Amino acid sequence: MEVNYADSPDHHSSNENAPDSKLSPASVDELREAKQTLEHHGIADRLTELVGAPVTASLRLLPDVAENAVYAAIEKSLTVALDVALRTLGDDSVKSGKPRLLTHKLLAGLSGAAGGALGGATIAAELPVSTVLILRSVADIARSEGEDLSEVEARLACLEVFALDSGNQSGVEDDTEFGYFAVRAAMAKQIRDASQYVLKNGMSNTTAPPLVKLVAKIGERFGLVVSEKLAAQAIPVIGAFGGALINSYFIDHYQDLARAHFTIRRLERAHGKAIVEETYNGFQS
Repeated sequence: MEVNYADSPDHHSSNENAPDSKLSPASVDELREAKQTLEHHGIADRLTELVGAPVTASLRLLPDVAENAVYAAIEKSLTVALDVALRTLGDDSVKSGKPRLLTHKLLAGLSGAAGGALGGATIAAELPVSTVLILRSVADIARSEGEDLSEVEARLACLEVFALDSGNQSGVEDDTEFGYFAVRAAMAKQIRDASQYVLKNGMSNTTAPPLVKLVAKIGERFGLVVSEKLAAQAIPVIGAFGGALINSYFIDHYQDLARAHFTIRRLERAHGKAIVEETYNGFQS
């Protein structure tokens, strides 16, 4: 697509504080790279490269007891992550500077090593740890892209990253398409309702209906990624070393998604959402 950089005077507002609707060539390149990451970068492909065989899985193929245990672990993980997001991300003493991505990746690797050595039975203990490590890494990336994590909506945007994987979403009970902006649109009501609830009632009750609905909506998509991770970890030869590598790939995947997500949000703050979405959708898939 030939991108229109909006040079005509009609695209400029007289309000000096209004977003600049002109996308520079550098911004267009950033947006194109973000789309490539968000829509052509599923975790299944990355895990297939690691284990040398296609990784496809469905939690519904597991025995009922195992399926229920995994879903319970996913719900617990996202509930813990929500609690961390609401209570601590805005108060983190690290306000700027280089994200601590390597530290988080190493810790996730150690967590995965334990899971790989002990088998899938550790999912209930290992997944919440991995999820919170990913969330803190996502928050670092958000800050580096100019997000103000004292704002509830920005903190929930960190949690939203767990819904952004571009892989097989056939198990998601949405009528929407699965492109990046379609996913954000599907999530918008839950994030708005959760933000309003927290602003009005505080953060003491993460079992309130708006927060439970948000966790459930994110869990629909995150659960599919977790099933692919578990399928890779279940390969008999994986063991502790493979478990560490899989968790490193897992956190690296969400770091990439976060970087793309918060790049787009930064461009939206600078230029307005309409032109960013229009340009994004105009790129060749």
